[in-house]
Amino acid sequence: MKHYEYEITKHANEDFTHLVYFCNAEGECSIDQVPENQINMLTDMFNRRGTGGWEIVQTLFGKDGIIIFWKREIEQYQNA
Repeated sequence: MKHYEYEITKHANEDFTHLVYFCNAEGECSIDQVPENQINMLTDMFNRRGTGGWEIVQTLFGKDGIIIFWKREIEQYQNA
């Protein structure tokens, strides 16, 4: 059986001021509103964590920032 460890990280909205958190009732939203540097920041963060074995479980966007849930496989501990 595989075993995992989990980590939750918070990232303030000051770092991601123009991410599209949601679309309005009329369906108005555009990825064009997201600055390239902010996409690059997320890409770099995901790649750094990925090389450490972390996998994104879920990302939540809110008015105050982003919460990311991560997991990675760990070795099974044997009971002695």
